[in-house]
Amino acid sequence: MAAPAPNEAGVTVPATTTVPSAPAVPSAPTSPPDESFWAEADRHLVRYGGEFTREIIDRAAGSSVFTADGRRILDFTSGQMSAVLGHAHPDIVRAVSQSVGSLSHLFSGMLSRPVVNLAKRLAATLPDTLSKTLLLTTGAESNEAALKMAKLYTGKYEIVSFDRSWHGMTSGAAAATFSAGRRGYGPALPGNLTLPTPNAYRSPFRRTDGSYDWEAELAYGFASVDQQSTGALAACIVEPILSSGGIIDLPPGYLGRLKEMCAERGMLLILDEAQTGLGRTGDMYAFERDGVAPDILTLSKTLGAGLPVAAVVTGGDIEQVCRDRGFLFFTTHVSDPLAATVGLTVLDVIERDRLVDRAAKLGDQLTDRLTTLRDTYEVVGDVRGRGLLQGIELVTDKESRTPADALGQAVTTACLERGLHLNIVQLPGMGGIFRIAPPLTTSEDELHAGVDILEASIRAVLAAWH
Repeated sequence: MAAPAPNEAGVTVPATTTVPSAPAVPSAPTSPPDESFWAEADRHLVRYGGEFTREIIDRAAGSSVFTADGRRILDFTSGQMSAVLGHAHPDIVRAVSQSVGSLSHLFSGMLSRPVVNLAKRLAATLPDTLSKTLLLTTGAESNEAALKMAKLYTGKYEIVSFDRSWHGMTSGAAAATFSAGRRGYGPALPGNLTLPTPNAYRSPFRRTDGSYDWEAELAYGFASVDQQSTGALAACIVEPILSSGGIIDLPPGYLGRLKEMCAERGMLLILDEAQTGLGRTGDMYAFERDGVAPDILTLSKTLGAGLPVAAVVTGGDIEQVCRDRGFLFFTTHVSDPLAATVGLTVLDVIERDRLVDRAAKLGDQLTDRLTTLRDTYEVVGDVRGRGLLQGIELVTDKESRTPADALGQAVTTACLERGLHLNIVQLPGMGGIFRIAPPLTTSEDELHAGVDILEASIRAVLAAWH
C-alpha cells in the first residue's frame, strides 16, 4: 500500500480506503433525555418551515443518525440532501480539523492555495466552457451570484424558472422559487416568469397515443414567456431534477431544446445542481446525460458533503464581461480556505472511492426495488429520478391518480417509527412524493433495509386503514 500523501488542500489522507461500514448501534444513555428540551425549543426557536421531527438527535455517523435514547435511524435524506459521503466521514473530519487549526478564514480580498486548487480541480471535471469558479457558502448565495452575473452580462433582468422550482430563500433566488414561500412578503423582484414543470406523470400535454408531449409543453411555455416578457430576458435557471418540486427528472432531449430556445432569445442557461452534482445521479453532473453544458453552473449541498460550501462556475467570456462591468459579490466568506479544503476533500473521496460508479450501481438496485413497489401496490403511482436521487408518488389509486396526502404523512410516521427517515414533498395538485437520497457511501444492506422499512410501512398503514 502506498504511503499517505497530502492532497491539494494540504490534508493527509490514506492512499486507499473502503466505503465506511454501518456504525454499531450505541447502548441507551443512562438517563432519559431532558423532558424540558421540547418546551425550551418551543420557547426559544424561530419556526422556519414544517414541524420539527420529534426526536432529539445526539450524533450522526455514516448513513445513520442516533437519537438521545440510543435509537438508530437510517438517514435517507443525507441530512438536508447534502451529506453525499455520509455523516462524520473520516476524511472530512481530518480536513476540517486541520484547516480550522491552520487556515480557515481570511479577508475576502486574500487568496490561499486551497481556493485556487479547488477551482482548478472543478474545471478539470467540467467542459472547457466552464473554467472559472466563485467559491461561496450556500446554494441560495450561489444562485444569487449566478443571477446577478446573468443580468450584468446580458444587460437584461428577466429570469425564467419552473413553476415548481426551488432555488433559495434570498431575494433573487426566492423570486425564482415557485414551489413554496411566495405569499405574505410583498412583491418579489420584478421580471420573474415561469415555464410549466415537465411532469410526465401529471402533465396534460399528450400525444394521440397518450404519451407525454414535452416538446409541445415547452413550446407552449416559451410562447407564454414571450407574451409576458418586456423584451429583457436574461436567463433561465432550472434544476436537472427538481427535488423540492417532487423529483421531476427532465425528459431526455429537454435540456438540449431548452438551451436552444434560450440561445434564440439571447438568454443564458443556469443549471442549479445543488442536489444532483458530484455523482448523486450516477454521473458526475446530471447534465452529462444530455451532453448539454450550461452557461453558468451552481453547486452547493453536495460540494460540501453537509458543510456550507457552494460555487458558481462559468466561462472566461462571461467572467471577463462581468468583470469589465463591475461585478460585485464581496461577501464575508467568499474564497474561504476552509470551504475550499472541504470541497477538495469531497472531490478526492469521490474520485478515490469511485462513488459516481457506486451511485449508478446502487441507483439501479433502488430503481428495481421501487419499481417493484409500484407494480405491487395500488397506492404507488409513479417512480422517478436517477441514481441515488429518486422518489415515489403516492396516490389513492392508479386510475384516478388522486393525491394521497394523508397516506403520505402516515407512511412517513410509520417509517420513522421503524427506523427510517424520509422526506415527503406535498405540493398542491400532487400526491405525497417521497424523496429518497441516501449517501453515496451507503452499503447495499442499508439501501435494501431502508426500502424494506418503506414497504413494511406502506403495508402496515394500508392494513390499519382497511
